[in-house]
Amino acid sequence: MQSQLPIWIDQITKTTDLSQLEALKASLLGKSGEVTQALKGLAQLASIEEKKAKGAEINAVRDSLAEAFQNQIQILEAKAIEQKLNAESLDVTLPSPSFTQVGAIGRIHPLTALKEEISDFFQKRGFTFAEGPEVDDEWHNFDALNIPAHHPARQNHDTFFIEGHPTHLLRTHTSTVQIRSLATQKPPLRLISVGRVYRSDDLDATHTPMFHQIEGLVLDKDINMGHLKGLIREFCSTLFGVADVPVRFRPSFFPFTEPSAEVDIACTKKDGKLVIGKGGDWLELLGCGMVHPNVLTNCGVDPLEYQGFAFGMGLERLCMIKNGIVDIRQLYDGDESWLKHFGSFGF
Repeated sequence: MQSQLPIWIDQITKTTDLSQLEALKASLLGKSGEVTQALKGLAQLASIEEKKAKGAEINAVRDSLAEAFQNQIQILEAKAIEQKLNAESLDVTLPSPSFTQVGAIGRIHPLTALKEEISDFFQKRGFTFAEGPEVDDEWHNFDALNIPAHHPARQNHDTFFIEGHPTHLLRTHTSTVQIRSLATQKPPLRLISVGRVYRSDDLDATHTPMFHQIEGLVLDKDINMGHLKGLIREFCSTLFGVADVPVRFRPSFFPFTEPSAEVDIACTKKDGKLVIGKGGDWLELLGCGMVHPNVLTNCGVDPLEYQGFAFGMGLERLCMIKNGIVDIRQLYDGDESWLKHFGSFGF
């Protein structure tokens, strides 16, 4: 059999078709192949010494053939890939087709467009952007914000805790960014943060386990509720393009602000659509209030020297109100026809 090896190796190296190579491999190394049959024939030999010698020879031939087949397969596969690449080559020197020719007219997602619009508003008013981790600990997410241990938000039915790390969680609000920022920055300051937050909500027309929140913080000497109201009123008028839009501040409760308020804007329904402005109805928009002295103390800020206000709002909720979107799930469906309708502009 050793004498046959050069002939078989020559056949393997001369085979240029993968299917033919596989057939040749089956005829030599397959279950009914010559080498396999030779190994089975060892049982017919009389002496153990002869079986050992013949077996070693056949195994050496089998290993050489297996290596030859593997090398040839790699060569043929590489050639096939090269041929395919050559056949599908692109001449990069040719002018590219226009977007209209290929139908690829891009549009800015309404969430992205609104985020940029809001960012522009606050940047023009002296706010700087701050970011923080989406996985945070209980101290930054709850304790530092004056949220007591028995608060429902600290339970599994409201918050996503990290398995194996009981004190870590997916942040439930971007207020954690304010706490982290105050560890390295001291007042006076104006901060704005926009980012993903997570809450254990069912997915329906108005709720989703992940959404985006906008959080603002202003700290300085002699800051009062009037400054907060003025900023919020200006923000609402600018956002909805309605001069002097009626804004209502309802007393509320948040552990991290005192006093606290929910902000409503006036609206009405016309021809089945929501219209922002003067009307008989009110629409809840955001929450706000004066920063609680305990929060300032937790962050190393003297509440007798500095005070300020904070506000928070959901980006998706604002987007739905501004664009007349009735189902929050549409913001994440990736529906091209929907994006063509609600996208801000093409490019």
